[in-house]
Amino acid sequence: MSFDTPKALSDIAIERLAERVETAQRYATPIHKLTEDYPDLTVAEGYRVQTALRRSLEGRGQRVIGWKAGLTSKPKMAQMGVSTPAIGFLTDAMERPANSAISVSDLIHPRVEAEIAFVTKAELSGKVTAADVMAATDYVQPALEVIDSRFSGFKFDLESVIADNSSSARYVPGGRMVRPDALDLRTVGVVMEHNGQIAQIGAGAEVLGHPAEAIAMLVSVLDDIGETLPAGSFVMAGAITAAIPVKAGDTITARFYEMGSITVTFTD
Repeated sequence: MSFDTPKALSDIAIERLAERVETAQRYATPIHKLTEDYPDLTVAEGYRVQTALRRSLEGRGQRVIGWKAGLTSKPKMAQMGVSTPAIGFLTDAMERPANSAISVSDLIHPRVEAEIAFVTKAELSGKVTAADVMAATDYVQPALEVIDSRFSGFKFDLESVIADNSSSARYVPGGRMVRPDALDLRTVGVVMEHNGQIAQIGAGAEVLGHPAEAIAMLVSVLDDIGETLPAGSFVMAGAITAAIPVKAGDTITARFYEMGSITVTFTD
């Protein structure tokens, strides 16, 4: 994909949209899709808003530790009614430890996804392949992501969700750290339990055929917006199954074949 399109929105307009999204995130207040006010908003402009949001959070002391690929599985695309993957950034303030309690009082539409995360040992930039990603990966491990669209009714379009940092909210690393070539990541099965009942089942192949393909796509998008993926980055490849809505009192456990499990509970 290419973002070599003329800037239709001024930098001031982009900053104001980023402030709108950041306010919705900080105060857990839903807003309407950005395209309702800017129907011609492009994907490139969505990423400009996301970048402005990232710079603002960095200015407030948050540190970007990695990235996430979103909307990379067929179940997730079908669930959200989109056909193109997206990316978002992750900061240290979003991380929660495994076996912890996560508050939902500062979230709007919390939903949980099981993912495979890559931790890089070398920088990735430009247009890369899944093989390049595997070679640059130190280890992979299970992760849970708590997504939270800030748009009313959890309804959005691609341009708006990109501006909303691809619904990033919380992430939970866990399980075992495994060499990237120790398992066939396509066939790593995941069982998600919601309050002790099996709610979702999937395998790594749901993520663009192989989770490393999602990371390669992410690096390509980073290149399009003038960024690279540094060594030491924590990168989530995208949801293996459809997301599970959660509320206070719920418990989610994700069990990954030969990679361990992660459990979190949710509180007010």
